[in-house]
Amino acid sequence: MPIQLPTPHGKPLEVAPRLVVILGPTASGKSALALSVAKAAGGEILACDSTQVYRHFDIGTAKVLLAAREGIPHHLIDLVEPDEIFTAGDYRRGALEVLGDLRTRNKTPVLTAGTGLYLRALLEGLADAPQRSEALRARLRARLERRGPLHLHAILKRLDPLAAERIAPRDTQKNIRAIEMCLLAGKPLDEIHGAGRQPLEGYVVIKIGLNPPRDELYTRINRRVEAMLAAGWLDEARALLAAGVAPDAKPFEFIGYSELRAHLEGRVALDAAVAQIQQATRNFAKRQLTWFRKESAVNWFPHFGDSPEAVASALALAAVSERHP
Repeated sequence: MPIQLPTPHGKPLEVAPRLVVILGPTASGKSALALSVAKAAGGEILACDSTQVYRHFDIGTAKVLLAAREGIPHHLIDLVEPDEIFTAGDYRRGALEVLGDLRTRNKTPVLTAGTGLYLRALLEGLADAPQRSEALRARLRARLERRGPLHLHAILKRLDPLAAERIAPRDTQKNIRAIEMCLLAGKPLDEIHGAGRQPLEGYVVIKIGLNPPRDELYTRINRRVEAMLAAGWLDEARALLAAGVAPDAKPFEFIGYSELRAHLEGRVALDAAVAQIQQATRNFAKRQLTWFRKESAVNWFPHFGDSPEAVASALALAAVSERHP
């Protein structure tokens, strides 16, 4: 919905449409708040999540079920197969296409951001990053085979400590790309990302950040992992492997799927895998907050997104209640 300002002649002057961004750590209630805002604003939801773009990996990536979407269209979910590569550039291109469509239909875009890199790619543009080097990648994969993923993360930590804080130690794809960029460009990622960008234009961006009390967030994370397992998460992972999805496919590196795969392969007991998933998810939430705290102009709420306080504050901030009483 465009922002309109009065003119001396009494006719509104269209300035720019709103883009409402809801960001925060996993399990903070971004999806619930986005639904509330989208319903009030006459909007549609764009996911900004590097795990939800993969088809078939549903429960552990916390995709909103069709029955829970309340008729609100959700975009940028289920875009590629598990064996395909999907980048921040791919995300930006897809998001710009959806934004263009929503603009023609006068719909307010409401974006739920769990992946900071994708959000940065959309809002700030992409850097002129070094091209892939297959020779360097081959050497790094050989290191991975000999020494394991923690060794790669240690290399990244020496090259770029800030990037290492944001990337999970066992996320081999991101670690390899980060090391590759640092070595080829001769500079840390923040310097690379700060050059050659083309920011998003033509929108008034309203950023809402969810930062509920840490102990309550961790309790909710633990319970959500248990609820996902009760909903059939382990069966989903088993069925994916049985259907021929490669164990080393990118989605099987995601938190939860990696641990459940290890259990299904007989390498870890289920209760230990569950505890590992809960701990890894709590660590991920910390990394998300570290990233998002560097975002500018975020209106932080100390609530979960499904709380009445968060909903009321978000609607007031997005100024949608007066248009859709």
